[in-house]
Amino acid sequence: MDPFFSTSDSVPTTLSIGPYELRSRILLAPMAGLTDAPFRQIAWECGAGYVVSEMVSAKPQLWNSAKSRSRRVVVEGIDPVAVQIAGSDPVQMAQAAQRHVADGAQIIDINFGCPAKKVCRKLAGSALLSDPGLVEDIVSAVVASVPVPVTVKMRTGPDRINSVAPHIARRIEAAGAASIVIHGRSRACRFNGSADHRCTAQVRQLVNIPVIANGDIVSVADAEQVLRETDASGLMIGRGAIGAPWMLGEMAGRLAPGRDVRWRIVLRHLDLIYAFYGSEQGVRISRKHLLAYLTGFGFDRAVIRHVITAVSAEQQRDAVVRLRNQTGVAAQAA
Repeated sequence: MDPFFSTSDSVPTTLSIGPYELRSRILLAPMAGLTDAPFRQIAWECGAGYVVSEMVSAKPQLWNSAKSRSRRVVVEGIDPVAVQIAGSDPVQMAQAAQRHVADGAQIIDINFGCPAKKVCRKLAGSALLSDPGLVEDIVSAVVASVPVPVTVKMRTGPDRINSVAPHIARRIEAAGAASIVIHGRSRACRFNGSADHRCTAQVRQLVNIPVIANGDIVSVADAEQVLRETDASGLMIGRGAIGAPWMLGEMAGRLAPGRDVRWRIVLRHLDLIYAFYGSEQGVRISRKHLLAYLTGFGFDRAVIRHVITAVSAEQQRDAVVRLRNQTGVAAQAA
């Protein structure tokens, strides 16, 4: 399927990760339970310059679990292929990276940012920010184990008082990382309060590898402001892309799509979900995305509830088509 935006509208990229020159410096963040293969594909078609898989555990015993297999699916046409891994053992992380590269990964991303309790309890994700030495050991081990760029996604530190990102960033660079993404919150903040990008600006002045800003970037105006504040090499968009993946293209300089095109994107996303998961599982997984899409379109709760509670993929898709037609968009061939 052709992209929803003409590629001639995109602005020149100024961001490379290792040997890969990205088509824009607007990146889709890895988000557990959200950035699955269908969402990465729709984000790519909407103009994202780079997408990363959901976080995959480095534990070898989980390699063949259904969840791990689903998360590391390579989506045809997306280049480069980036996979995010999480864990606290340098040897396991290196071995996991090798398995992913053998499976087609072109970039390995390391998660030092997830604040989820179930991840931090295992001393992974953002819990590792309390141990800069271990962070460096993990990056060094992974870099030495694979012939592809290794990147890092992290937070500012364990809490607001201990902003360790500048110190850790230098150690990460020395260990061989190709780029760093900084979410402008601490581990303790989780997703509460507003992102503070001052730490990202500090790191940008300290290291020579690309530094990418992440957190609370949900509009073109936000993107422009964060770039001004941080001089970041690029922006990584997370929750701002849920229910509005076309925003990734807009932030990259492409024309904003009209309402009819946005409806096409919604239906395209649904079809990708049904094809990937099958009808029974797909109708459940699509609900969280439909909730975001329809809320963004301004529908009230009763209308949204009617659509997302559909019991079959056919009923769900038909309900969306009826909504599209009722809002004045001319019916189009499905």
